[in-house]
Order: sequence, then structure tokens, then C-alpha cells
Amino acid sequence: MMDHALSHALAALARGDDAAKLPVRLVAPDLRPWIDGNAGRGIWSFDSGLPGPHVAVVALTHGNEIAGAIVLDQWLRTRLRPVAGRLTLVFANLDAYARFTPEAPTVSRFLEMDFNRVWDPALLDGPGRASELRRARAIRPVLDAADVVLDLHSVLWPSDTLLLVAGDAPSEQLALALCDPPVVVSDPGHEAGRRLIDYLSARGQRALLLEAGDHWEARTVGLMDRVARRAMGLLGVAPPAPRPPSTARLARVTHAVTARGNSFAFLRAFRGGEVIAHAGTPIARDGGVEIVTPYDECLLVMPNLRTAPGMTAVRFARFTQA
Repeated sequence: MMDHALSHALAALARGDDAAKLPVRLVAPDLRPWIDGNAGRGIWSFDSGLPGPHVAVVALTHGNEIAGAIVLDQWLRTRLRPVAGRLTLVFANLDAYARFTPEAPTVSRFLEMDFNRVWDPALLDGPGRASELRRARAIRPVLDAADVVLDLHSVLWPSDTLLLVAGDAPSEQLALALCDPPVVVSDPGHEAGRRLIDYLSARGQRALLLEAGDHWEARTVGLMDRVARRAMGLLGVAPPAPRPPSTARLARVTHAVTARGNSFAFLRAFRGGEVIAHAGTPIARDGGVEIVTPYDECLLVMPNLRTAPGMTAVRFARFTQA
């Protein structure tokens, strides 16, 4: 349940109040001990010396999503090492993270380009010089070498926790085997650009994106740590972790609603993970266009309550049959 302070601040932000005071209940870790890395800037890689897969865990794809940085910082400080295969830890957008401040915690999401929309080979191999492109090119060989990549994310707008995959069956199967979180969303991507999981899936690698909860809450750190350790346990690079009591459900995105105008607005503050019972239910307006659910039992995936033209406003997904 969202607390009153966060709910009030998000409502103000959704109305366009850039001065809304968002509560930040995490302390951004000091990453200076880890900047140099042993496999590149902000990259640490450990080989067990025993056969097994190469698993990479990525934090700070967005510079203000500090929970993942806390998890990797804790692992490095406690000298977490793989029991088989190789484990690689990547602090991704370090330059954006360097500008993080609790007083304005949303502005350091990225510097010039969303780091999770630059993963098109044509863009990576092109002439662009944006900070995020340079960093993506630097970490690309490390991620290319991994068998499995887990990308740690958190959310600004209210949403249930979930795992996202790019539509490939191996990633879907791994995500479902985790059973934590209990919802896996198979999503072909965004009109605005390719995500890291899209890039890796196209190369035949298994890739999961964890949306672990509110950006700046301790429970988000705990979920990231738990899910990542369970994934590593299933893959054999860490000791097995307890199996959650629940089973996971798979939902496939059928429609990605992209905002076309500046006046896009939801009819109410929908929460990610809500299931709308009936087809044809209005949920938003984009200028003169009414946005309605396309089928019964429609899952709303991560509504963006303050969007802009060209941005994904919400995705519609349908649960598959068991």
C-alpha cells in the first residue's frame, strides 16, 4: 500500500507540478570503490573456475533508480562470488547517477537519451555521440558475452511488481520458473526505441527486466536482492534459494498505447497491474481520441501518468491460459 506522502506527491507530479516533493527513503551508495572495475569502468566480473553459465546483473540503467546500485554495492562489499560459471555486475549509467540528488530525484534518469531506448545496433554502430550511446558501446561487449542478463529497475508511478521479457520463449520460461514476482509480462517493446532486453533477445540470449517496486523504498531493494539470488540459484551460479509458494502467470502485451498529443490524460490514476474486467472500458483520452480496453480481463502494464508525445502511455496485455 502506497503511503500518503508518496501518493500526494505523485498526484501533484501527474498534474504537472515539477516542484512536487517526492519522498526518498534510500541513501544513494558511494560507488567510488567500484568505479574502476576489474572488467571495465563500473564493471566487475568473477569467474568461479567451474563450468556454468555467465550471468550478468545490471543496475542503474536509469541513473535515479538507485535500489539496484544498493544491491550491487552490498554484494561487492560482502564479496559475493559465483559457485559455478561467471557472475558479472554492471553499474550502467554512472554519469547520470553522479547527478542524483534527493532534492530532485527524477532529473537524473538520464543525461541525453534514455539508456533503455538506445539498444538498436544501427544506433549503437552509428555516428551518435550522446553520453548514453558512448556508455552503451562500452558495456556492450561484456553483455554480449553473457548467457543470461537480469536488468534491475524500479518504478515512479504505482505498479505491482513484475518481470518483463521481450517475447522469446527461453526468457519467458526462466521468468516463470522464478515465481517471484508472480506476473511475467512478455512485451515486444516500445515505439520510442529498443530496450536492452530487446537487443539481447534478438541475439538469442535470455534477458529479464525486473520492475521491483517504488524507486526509493527499502522493500524494493529487498525484492531485487531476493529475485536476483533466486535467479542465480536456478542457473547454478549461486546456492539454491527457497522456492516461493506461488506460481507465476504469463501475460502477453497486445497493444502499446503511444501518446500522440500533449493533452493525453488518463481518466483516473490507474495502477500498473490493474485488470479491467470489460472490453471497451474507457481509460484515457488523447485529444479527441478515446482510449478503451480491447478485451475482457485486460491487464494494464505500467501506466505512465505524465506522458508526452511519442512516449508509451500504457500497454494492454492478456493473460495466457494455464
